[in-house]
Formats: sequence, C-alpha cells, structure tokens
Amino acid sequence: MNHWMRQIHRWLSIVFTLTVVANFAYYGTGNTPPSAVTFAPLAPLLFMTITGLYMFALPYVAKWRAGSRST
Repeated sequence: MNHWMRQIHRWLSIVFTLTVVANFAYYGTGNTPPSAVTFAPLAPLLFMTITGLYMFALPYVAKWRAGSRST
C-alpha cells in the first residue's frame, strides 16, 4: 500500500504541475481563463494533500504500533 501511495502522489504532482503551467500559459495570453482552467489544480492538490498526510503519518503510526507491542 505504501508503494502505491507514493506512486499516486508522484503522478498527482505531475498533473498538478501541468495544470498550474496551463494556468500561467492561459493568463499569459491576456485572456480571462474559464473557471475550469482556473480551478483545475484544486482536484490534484486535494488528493496530494490526502496522500501527503498519509505518508507524513506513516512513521508516527509505525512507532506508535511498535511501542504498544513491546509493553
């Protein structure tokens, strides 16, 4: 599960980066972008937050589980 979570997080970061670049490119043309372009980075960012928090918590949960088994 840990391997897949890291892979998903990596691919989401690529999608997020591409959507941000698309936003800057659209703004660079001088046109007002549609809402779909403006808010496109939010979906990958939400999932990156969830997977990032999961990976952040992994060492603490492992330490907590190891400590509860030793008693």
